[in-house]
Amino acid sequence: MNEQEKKELQSKIGDDVFKELIPRINELAHKAKNEGLSEVEKLEQADLRKKYVAHFRENFKKQIEMMKVYDKNGKEVTPGKVREVQRHKGLRDD
Repeated sequence: MNEQEKKELQSKIGDDVFKELIPRINELAHKAKNEGLSEVEKLEQADLRKKYVAHFRENFKKQIEMMKVYDKNGKEVTPGKVREVQRHKGLRDD
């Protein structure tokens, strides 16, 4: 992936947290592969990865909470747990 592709990908992500984390995660990954990391860098890498995964899960959860599922006949079949979360957040009227 060249620099232009990286910039395009980062602009598509659009999230400031990801824009800050991904370049540093990639930088540490390349350094680990080429020359190895110090203990401090290993700890930083682990912390950045935890932050990335936590943020990814948070965003994914938000997407699921906003989703409505329909079968082939047009009947809503959204899981009950998701419906409850949507009601609690005021996203549903039923």
